[in-house]
Amino acid sequence: MRRIPAASLVIGIASSPAERRQLAQLLGGTEAFLIVSSVDQAREFLDVPGTPHAATATTPVPALVAQTVAEAAEPPPPVLTVDSNRRVLRWLDREIELTPLEHDLLLCLVGASGQVWTYERLHLEVWGNAHLGRGSDMHSVVRRVRRKLARLGATATIDAVRGVGYRLAPA
Repeated sequence: MRRIPAASLVIGIASSPAERRQLAQLLGGTEAFLIVSSVDQAREFLDVPGTPHAATATTPVPALVAQTVAEAAEPPPPVLTVDSNRRVLRWLDREIELTPLEHDLLLCLVGASGQVWTYERLHLEVWGNAHLGRGSDMHSVVRRVRRKLARLGATATIDAVRGVGYRLAPA
């Protein structure tokens, strides 16, 4: 007797739209999935006995499924990447070459997008020493990288945090 494979359905629960998008990306390889915003919605979908249907219904399940499918279909936001093997900065389908200092600086900033890197920490990571001097060496590299970001048309920017350091502000 041949066994009939059972169809599987993954049900994910995520309360915010951002969490639902992230979960949809993680489950993208799954044959079938449904993302709901609460345990009650999951129970309602599964028609579990004892689920209060009308009293606490928040979003009708068909509308929720349509919303989830639309969110999953949205392309992920473009990502700024540093290719260390070729020492290039990539934005969408465009690339630009980097000097060793530009590469090392961007590797720090891209690896922790939004995090503020102090001048001292950047100098230690990029130049390999704790000497800051007047900081003109760092400002020069940041200026060159900003020009390259502009040439690529990248929406990510390097923001100066006055008196502290720099951070990469995502698109």
